Amino acid sequence: MGLLPDNYEKYVRFFGFIYKYWNSDVFAQGSASVVDSEVQEEDEEHEASEPKEFAEDLKKMGPTYVKLGQLLSTRPDLLPDAYLKELAHLQDDVDEIPYQEVEGIFHEEIGVSVSKAFKQFTKEPMASASIGQVHLAVMHSGQQVAVKIQRPGIRKRFVEDLDALFEMSKLAVKYTDSAKKFAVDEVIEELRYILLKELDYTTEAQNLLSLKKNIKEFEHLFVPAPISSFCSSKVLTMELVEGKKVTKVSGYSRTDTDYKPMVDDLVHAYLKQCIVDGFVHADPHPGNIHITQDKKLALMDLGMVAHFSHNLQEKIMRLMIALSDYEGDKVANILLDMSEYEENEADVHVFRKNILRLVQEGEHAKATDMQTGRLLIHINRVAAQSGIHIPVELNILGKILLNMDQIVAVLTPEYDLQKTVRDYVENLMQKMMWKELRPGNFLEMLLDAKGLLENVPQRLDKITQKLADNELKIKIDAIDERRFTDAFEKVANRITLGLIVAAMIIGAAMLVQIPTEWTILGYPGLAIILFLTGACIGFYLIYQILIHHDHFDK
Repeated sequence: MGLLPDNYEKYVRFFGFIYKYWNSDVFAQGSASVVDSEVQEEDEEHEASEPKEFAEDLKKMGPTYVKLGQLLSTRPDLLPDAYLKELAHLQDDVDEIPYQEVEGIFHEEIGVSVSKAFKQFTKEPMASASIGQVHLAVMHSGQQVAVKIQRPGIRKRFVEDLDALFEMSKLAVKYTDSAKKFAVDEVIEELRYILLKELDYTTEAQNLLSLKKNIKEFEHLFVPAPISSFCSSKVLTMELVEGKKVTKVSGYSRTDTDYKPMVDDLVHAYLKQCIVDGFVHADPHPGNIHITQDKKLALMDLGMVAHFSHNLQEKIMRLMIALSDYEGDKVANILLDMSEYEENEADVHVFRKNILRLVQEGEHAKATDMQTGRLLIHINRVAAQSGIHIPVELNILGKILLNMDQIVAVLTPEYDLQKTVRDYVENLMQKMMWKELRPGNFLEMLLDAKGLLENVPQRLDKITQKLADNELKIKIDAIDERRFTDAFEKVANRITLGLIVAAMIIGAAMLVQIPTEWTILGYPGLAIILFLTGACIGFYLIYQILIHHDHFDK
C-alpha cells in the first residue's frame, strides 16, 4: 500500500517528529545493554527536559498521538524510564464541548432529551479529555450519576490518523532493522485495537459490569455500575464515585485510617484478574484509583482492558513462582516457552545469561527494594535486545505491578508487596492442584489409564511377534550400532521379564480359585509361591529401572 496523498500533511508532521528525536535517547533504548540501561537511567534523572519536550510534541500532534504516548508508557521494552514517566501523565489540552452539542449528542444516541432523562444536569463538565467529557447529573430517583459524552468527529479523526500511522509503520518495518526488531507495526496495530474499543462506550459499559462481577468478593473495592438505559456507543452513564484520588491521601490520613485491608484486596484483585479471570483492567495508574467516602477503593476508567488466555495465565503463575524462588534458569525457560522468536535471529544464550543475572541480583536485594514489576520491565528490555518477542500481556502485568508499588507507597509505605504476590500465587497454585484432584478429573485420568492398559497387550503382542519374526525395525540417525544393540538387548530383556512377571501373577490369580490340600496362610501354596516370586522379580525390575539403571553412555 502506498502513501495516500490525502494524508500528506500527516506524513510530513510524523517524519519531522521522527527526524527531531532520531539521535536522542528515545531511540537509543533498543541498542542499549542491560548494564548500559542502568547508567542511562541515572543520566536521565539529570536530563529530564528532553522527555518532557517529547511528551509535549506528541500532544501538539493531536489526540491520536496522545493515545500513542499513553500506550508507549506501558512499553518499557521500547522507551527509557524517564520517557515512560512523562508519557504516563500525558493528557490533552482540549476545549470543552459546547453544551448545545452535548444535548444534541445525548438526544441522538439515547432518544430522549437531557431534561427528560435527568432531574438535574450540570452544564459545566467535571472533566474533559481527548475522547470525551464527563458531566454530573441527578436521576429522577435522586441517584447521582456521571455522564460521559464522546467528542463529535473524534472517531473519524482517530481512524484517519491510525491508517496513516499503520502505513508508515509497515514501511519502517520493511526498511529498518530497529523497527522490525521492536515490531513497530504490531505496536500501532495494538493501538488501533485499543482505541477502537475505547471509542465504543458500549464496550466500556460491559467492561464495568464484567469487572464488578469478577471482584465482588473483595469488600474493600468498588466498581461503578453503568446505567444501561442511558448508555450507547457515544454516551456512558454510570454511578458517581464520590471520593478523592489515591494520590491525594495525606500522611495524617494514614495515621487515622488503616489502609492495609484495602491494599490487600486491591493486590489480590489484580492478581486474580491476571491469573484466574483472564480479564484485566489494563490501566490501574494511581489517578484511576479513588478512595470513596465509605473507605473503599474505586476502580475507574475501564476503556482499556486486556485479555489473558488460559494457557498464558498458567505460564504467568509458573513465572511468578519461579521469580519468587529466584530460579533464574527456570525463569528463562518459562519466558522462552511463552515468547516468539526466530532461532537464527534471536540470541538465546545472551538472553539466558542476562535473565540469570537479573534474578540473582533480585535475590540479594532487600525485601523492600525488590519490585516484581520493575524486574518484569527489565526482563522485557532484555528480551527485546535479544530479538525475543515476549507477550504484550507480560508488559501489562509489569506495568500493573509498578502501579501497585506507587499506590502501596502512598497508602501503606511499609507494605511488603513482594510477599503478598508470592503468598497469593502459591496459595492459588495449591487450590488449583486440589481442584485437579476432584472426582471428575480423577475419573478422567482413570479412563485414560484404562484405555492405555487395554492397548498394552495388543501392542506388546505386535512387538514380540515382530521380534520373533526378526521384523522389528527402528530408524535412528547418527547412533552407535553397538551401543544401540546393547541398549536394545537390555530393553528386550526387561520387556521379557515383565511379561514373565505378568504371567506369574495372572497364573497365581487363576490358581487361587482352585481348591488344594497344600496351603500357605490359608491360600493355595502354588498360587502363593507364584505370586511372591513374581512380586520379588517385579520389585527387582523396578529397582533396576528407577534406582540402579545403567545409562546408555556408560
